[in-house]
Amino acid sequence: MISDSKTASIRTLDRINLRLPGETFDAIDAARGERPGMVSRNTWITEAIQEKLARARAENGLGEGQRRNG
Repeated sequence: MISDSKTASIRTLDRINLRLPGETFDAIDAARGERPGMVSRNTWITEAIQEKLARARAENGLGEGQRRNG
């Protein structure tokens, strides 16, 4: 059996429902509009979460992918 590298690299994504005030969506859409090209809300929110997690790791002195043992 031949492994398809493209298929093998795709991760399973979990879905959530995210409830935010309309004003938050308006602010997200305004920020998206300032970027060149078309950036979806999902992409913008995903990037924001990744930035927040990276900041938290840096503040806690943890490197990329490291976890503090509880």
